Amino acid sequence: MDPVIIIQIVIAAILGAGLYTLIGIAPGTDETAVLAPVTIALVLLDFSPYVILAFFMSAIVAKKLTDSIPVAVAGIPGGVMSAPMVEHAMTLKEHGLPDQSIKKMSSGSVIGTLVAIPLSFIVGSLIIPHADVISEHSGLIFTLGAVFLALLAKNKILSLLIIIPFGILLQGLQHLYWGLGVIPEDTTIFVSFFLGITIGPIVISLIELIDKNHRDSLPFLGKKEIQIKNTKKEKGLPNPFKILNKKESGSSALGSVIGTLTFFLTPVGMTVFIGEFTTRHIKDPVKRASRALATMDGVTNASYISGTLIPLIAIGLPLSPMAIGPAAGLFNAPPEFTPEHNIHHLLTPVEMLIVSVIGAVIALLITYFIIIRYAQNIVRFVFKYIPHEALIGLFAGLVVMLAYMDAGFLNIFGTLLVAFVAGLLYKNGVNYGVMFMVLYAAPWLLGLFG
Repeated sequence: MDPVIIIQIVIAAILGAGLYTLIGIAPGTDETAVLAPVTIALVLLDFSPYVILAFFMSAIVAKKLTDSIPVAVAGIPGGVMSAPMVEHAMTLKEHGLPDQSIKKMSSGSVIGTLVAIPLSFIVGSLIIPHADVISEHSGLIFTLGAVFLALLAKNKILSLLIIIPFGILLQGLQHLYWGLGVIPEDTTIFVSFFLGITIGPIVISLIELIDKNHRDSLPFLGKKEIQIKNTKKEKGLPNPFKILNKKESGSSALGSVIGTLTFFLTPVGMTVFIGEFTTRHIKDPVKRASRALATMDGVTNASYISGTLIPLIAIGLPLSPMAIGPAAGLFNAPPEFTPEHNIHHLLTPVEMLIVSVIGAVIALLITYFIIIRYAQNIVRFVFKYIPHEALIGLFAGLVVMLAYMDAGFLNIFGTLLVAFVAGLLYKNGVNYGVMFMVLYAAPWLLGLFG
């Protein structure tokens, strides 16, 4: 890589860390909803693959570092992956230690990052010899993945039953566009359908608010008051291995290794399982909560990083919940990226390692330092001046723009239909992973009936 590319990578990493440090603190910002649209937009704007990967790695590390803050301060998940940590964070808050929650979680994230990146490249390298076989049977793998994730969903029966009908909806819209001449027959729609699934719950909520009877039935909460306790500022460069004791560091590292090796499983499920398994023997509630938070945050970071890097290095197909969710744009964002032409094909494993390390290290240096030193100031700013609705509106608008770019005006309504159905399914216990897997599996799965 020449010096110009290195400079671009560093700038992209700094921008990613800065942007997602703020976004991560905003409560309720789903990882897929805030990462996928921006990543896909960068791909479609024809940025260098080095820049895109550096931005994404920096963004995901920064997002996972900062989404612990609203959990510790207000008991509100900063994202889907931080939801399992609410109970333990509230335990520390009840004991007057919200600042300890932030430090333990963010330090666990640092350990998760340090473990996941090198281990992901080792695992990815071991899978490379089998990449051709996996690619050849990708349709079957995606279908089996949908079934597997359906069995892990809250509503298992509905999740299994909708696999074929939801595939019919997606492929039916595709064939409708071909039949009407909206898009050429050699063009496939992916980006807008993927983002339609992503914003499904938001669309359902907005549609429900149109109904006056539903609006009137909602409780009026008024302004919510959140108290933030003042704590002393840390001096010098924070060291996660001093903030965590030896047992917490070891538990976080072990959890990160397991989270990396199980990259193909649901990150939320593994976070809950590993966090509870490694701390259930601890009687003291403060010690148990502290170790659980450090371990769980390490697992989440490791799961997200490995779920992105291992499929990217080994196969170039999104064969993990992370890869089919927030990181989908790195694998498939037509016409720039396709399963046959994406970062896996454009960068060598060594280049991916260098870019990933630069992006992650810059995010750690910037975001971890800011969290430990200035978390309270940032929390006050975000909670006071950045409405949650503004972020939702921003990303929803980006989805509409990308839907229009995909297949014109008609596709805005097609994407809205996908979002509406996906939102209903999500509300009734069908998780994102099942629907994303169906999106990838639908051409092969429905082809069996031809």
